[in-house]
Amino acid sequence: MASLASTLEKLTHGNKRTEKIRRYIVVEAIYQNSGQIAPLDEIVRLKEKYRFRVILEESHSFGVLGKSGRGLAEHYGVPIEKIDIITAGMGNALATDGGFCTGSIRVVDHQRLSSSGYVFSASLPPYLASAAISAVDHLEENPSVLANLRSNITLLHKELSDVQGLEIASNILSPIVFLKLKTSTGSSVADLELLEVISEKVLKEDSVFIAATKRSSLDKCRLPVGIRLFVSAGHTESDILKVSESLKRVAASVL
Repeated sequence: MASLASTLEKLTHGNKRTEKIRRYIVVEAIYQNSGQIAPLDEIVRLKEKYRFRVILEESHSFGVLGKSGRGLAEHYGVPIEKIDIITAGMGNALATDGGFCTGSIRVVDHQRLSSSGYVFSASLPPYLASAAISAVDHLEENPSVLANLRSNITLLHKELSDVQGLEIASNILSPIVFLKLKTSTGSSVADLELLEVISEKVLKEDSVFIAATKRSSLDKCRLPVGIRLFVSAGHTESDILKVSESLKRVAASVL
């Protein structure tokens, strides 16, 4: 947040055009590459101080965070009106496909006006929209789904707390559980090779699929290297114990 504040200060200090141009802070609610949760309360404070807008990407937090699963704003108690645009893919908590982009009436009207060509050429099939609506209804009518998800995340954190050579770096509320090496080899390439060996052995020996993070030459920031696990409310206790036992055994043999 200190880096963000410094960047916003540099962009706005002495710039007479700043109040006349559209400026956005674009942020992931739950970061796909680390499982960390964005500090939305602080981001909104900076947005208001420097007169920016916020675009919030909620693909991994919608249906997950907040008392009723409404996402990051509900989690932090931030009034939804303070978030200018919210986007999310519907392939995670809603178990369908496509995505949505929403905001104030002014924002939505602008989208309808400027995006009509794209909307009519690549719009969401009605049955996928219907599936998403049914999923939202299911979440509202069955709050136990969220309780099951959080219980599964907590159990996985507990079981993986003593994996040899690895430590959890993700937030306790994130369904993306991110493991990193306790001690780096000193080379991100070598670190990734070790983690890929672990992922491959776990899959080959126990039919458990986990993902080692990938790096790209196009990345503008240094992404963390680690192993990602994705938890859902549909996993059973035996599923989570199987993953944990497999990962512990393989990590001990590799590291």
